[in-house]
Amino acid sequence: MSRQQGSPAEEARYRALQDLDPRGENLLEVLIAGLHDESWRVRHAAADGLQRLSTPTPGEVAARLVRVLGERGETGARNAAAEALSGLGLEALGPLVTLLGHVDPDQRKFAADILGQLGRREAEASLVQALSDVDLNVRVSVAESLGRVGGEHAARVLERLLGDSEPLMRLSALEGLASLKQPPALSLVEPLLNDARLRRSVFRVLGLIPRAAATEHLCVGLSSEARSVREAALAALGTQAALMTSELRGEQDAVIREALLRLPDARARLARALEAEDVAVRAGALVAVAASGDASLAVPVAEVAREDRLLRDVLSTLGRLGPEGGRVLLAAMAELSAPARAAAVESLVDLVDPSSVTPLCALLEWAEDDLRGVVVRALGRTRSAEAASPLVDLLRDSVTAGAATRALGVLAGSCRSAVVAALQDAVERRATPASVAVLARVGGRPALPLLRRLARDEDPRWRAAAVDVAGEVDGGVGRELARAALADEAVPVRAAGVRAMGRLGGSDAGALLRPALQDEDVFVRRVAVEAVGESGASDRAADLEALVRHPDGALARASVRALSRLGLMGMRVLREASEHPDPEVVKAVLSAVSGEGLALAVSLLEHPHWDVRAAAARVLGESGGPECLEPVRRALEAETDVLPRQALADAVARVSRR
Repeated sequence: MSRQQGSPAEEARYRALQDLDPRGENLLEVLIAGLHDESWRVRHAAADGLQRLSTPTPGEVAARLVRVLGERGETGARNAAAEALSGLGLEALGPLVTLLGHVDPDQRKFAADILGQLGRREAEASLVQALSDVDLNVRVSVAESLGRVGGEHAARVLERLLGDSEPLMRLSALEGLASLKQPPALSLVEPLLNDARLRRSVFRVLGLIPRAAATEHLCVGLSSEARSVREAALAALGTQAALMTSELRGEQDAVIREALLRLPDARARLARALEAEDVAVRAGALVAVAASGDASLAVPVAEVAREDRLLRDVLSTLGRLGPEGGRVLLAAMAELSAPARAAAVESLVDLVDPSSVTPLCALLEWAEDDLRGVVVRALGRTRSAEAASPLVDLLRDSVTAGAATRALGVLAGSCRSAVVAALQDAVERRATPASVAVLARVGGRPALPLLRRLARDEDPRWRAAAVDVAGEVDGGVGRELARAALADEAVPVRAAGVRAMGRLGGSDAGALLRPALQDEDVFVRRVAVEAVGESGASDRAADLEALVRHPDGALARASVRALSRLGLMGMRVLREASEHPDPEVVKAVLSAVSGEGLALAVSLLEHPHWDVRAAAARVLGESGGPECLEPVRRALEAETDVLPRQALADAVARVSRR
């Protein structure tokens, strides 16, 4: 039994109400009786059931519930009736408006409260009229409800109440205006700051006014000895910051910064606010910390990231704390919670400076895998020559090699000579072939002699690495090394030569690639097929047409794709390829069909492989004309697999609309 469940008898009553069919007859009084149950769970189930009844009408249900509101001494039943009424929506509006004129002020207050919960704009006029009620409690409820349902008219009415002689009315008016997000003129609010009972509500309204003058009033609250007032001021500053343009935000920051400088214990106050339970207070504290630029608060700021909703604000605030904030975070990284550490690492990309290299390298030793990439990025942003060697070392790790390559590119913008030297050293030491590609991209033409030398290295991995990238530095040298590589004894080098030739293209590309299309190694042949498609060597089309029937499915599929890329895929070849035993080849054929090829797609609706049938259905759904509708329907009737059936159903729907 769950913690929410009570006695077996209570559970039975609760289940009985839950199991009632709302379409049943004569259930109204059964559920009304449930509103009077001693258990709140049962009362809640009854209130829920009353909102779903089919008979009597919702209007009649609302009228019956209003009668329950008049049962003094039945607090639980009255509250449950109010819950049910607020769930009835518009149908409850009429009976509740009528109740606003009841002789009993208790009933009128109930009506005002529930109308606020209804949230219907249609109640605005009646509520405004009820503001003249003789009973203060009713007027207060009416003002609060106007804050939930009203619009511009209600806001102006509430503004007039700011001058009411009753403090409670002024308070309700402030809260109503804050709920409506319709702040009055600053001049109307300023006099109310003198009333300590209203100050928190005044701050809520001031937070909606994006002006430095309002910020000045809020900053007065930061010096209050009352924690509730300080937190109200901070929450309002957070609200105000979200409403401001970047220019106004600068003015807000200046006002906040000046106010904090006058507070001897500002840091301690902000640190406590960053740990507040109220999310709005923490958001406001982040605004204040950002304005202060106090880097010593970097750790508690990062810990606010435990609240997902504030992650963006945390990153923005950390970004305002500068390199000193980055140093504080790096020193405390091991003690941070996981969400705080993730936020801190993300922010480090913008906070690091040359002094960050050593702690970042230390962080790489134990940081979680998903954070290591960001740390590598941060290393590239340090603008320090000392970061070059650690980043080059990371090229040996397949997990970090990509991020290290990009980081070295960024670092080269400020420390190019150090990066090139570290890469050349790695190449000379034969540390990792990945360093060759980065060296070519960072070093440019001065790296060509080294690339030429590497292209003759005894280790085929280095020859292949040099051939792969030489063309990015110089097309002529790249072509020269690629031509030589096509005759290399090692498969990786021949493949590198073929890839390079495909990228470089040229009028002789087809002739140079022809031997590779007949290479003894099938991997080289697949690479050659792709290179023909990339280079646009249409003179090799006949070779590709022969390969679509090759037993190696990957080679045949690559040939289909290359022919399609060249725009040379004829119907004869399509039909031949569609008979390949590898379904992946047939699916490649389907991706290439159009026009008269749609008939081929229709025939493939009966293919033995379900994924081919599904692919054919998708092609016909996308491109098929009305003549395809009947075959697709027949295929749908005969299909038994779920995914092809879904694709066929979609195709029928799409073709039917054409």
